[in-house]
Amino acid sequence: MREMDVVVVGAGQAGLSSAYHLRRAGLEPDRDFVVLDHAPRAGGAWQFRWPSLTYGKVHGMHALPGMELTGADPASPSSEVIAAYFDAYEQRFDLRVHRPVEVSAVREGDAGRLLVQTSEGTYATRTLISATGTWDRPFWPRYPGQETFRGRQLHTADYPGPGAFAGQRVIVVGGGASGTQHLMDIADVAAETFWVTRRPPVFREGPFGEDEGRAAVAQVEDRVRRGLPPRSVVSVTGLPLTEAVRDARERGVLDRIEMFDRVTPAGVAWDDGRTIEADVIVWATGFRAAVDHLTPLKLREPGGGIKLEGTQVVRDERIHLVGYGPSASTIGANRAGRAAVRSVKRLLDRAGHADPAPVPA
Repeated sequence: MREMDVVVVGAGQAGLSSAYHLRRAGLEPDRDFVVLDHAPRAGGAWQFRWPSLTYGKVHGMHALPGMELTGADPASPSSEVIAAYFDAYEQRFDLRVHRPVEVSAVREGDAGRLLVQTSEGTYATRTLISATGTWDRPFWPRYPGQETFRGRQLHTADYPGPGAFAGQRVIVVGGGASGTQHLMDIADVAAETFWVTRRPPVFREGPFGEDEGRAAVAQVEDRVRRGLPPRSVVSVTGLPLTEAVRDARERGVLDRIEMFDRVTPAGVAWDDGRTIEADVIVWATGFRAAVDHLTPLKLREPGGGIKLEGTQVVRDERIHLVGYGPSASTIGANRAGRAAVRSVKRLLDRAGHADPAPVPA
């Protein structure tokens, strides 16, 4: 068992931002804090994105604190560009991320410490910053007959790019950004595509400035404050009406059909007798917060979510969630990392943590 002042779980945007601010606060990696990441290499969830999602198609990617992302080829896959950027960032600030390390559970320990159980042993820590995002918890809705479908079903988390759908009839389920991206990807190679959503999609026209951004974040933050499961920031901002989206709408690629009632062996069906036959169903139905490792601590509220004040868990001041709810955007994750470290530092100082010398930026 190793003792730490802070354990950071996850090395995506939120985890790296937190680690950077821990260094800025004078804490030393592998002595005062440790960053644990289950991925095989640097890049957070970006490393798993499909090849056709090029860097030029990424909306709102904000640089990590202290180091800009410059000179990236917009035609290169975002998985390669951002993974290389994250790797360079880890090296520049000497963050010493441990990977691949699986965190199975966080439990109550002795003397006010938390026990973080991992594939490389147990850490006893004074505080925990959980920056695990959502990519590891794809949400699959359940519909009658789903198990009878003779074709292929996959989730956005397993999306391989458009080539796998050449000549096939494809149903894409989900009205978010991933669903529209998949449709625009697949439409040029598939025999036919169908877009099915529970609610009519909302397309956002005009500028989206700071005021609009703050209003969207406030809606998500309100749910978290009330202990409800968070909605994504994107879910309250609507879909940006880009030129590519306009073109897809004009070509009928984004003609939405209301949600079907059941899945059949050959496709999907509605209670009014309509049916669609398909070879593939792509579930672009989003993700949930990956916080199962915190289950032993019983942090959830009756509403099903984890109540936060800022980034701090209301039920346990030692624990911060970054990249959760209102901080689940790239810029939100940066700010949340800084806020979490300030709060963690105050708690450590109160407990008599001895400050090492500050590390230059």
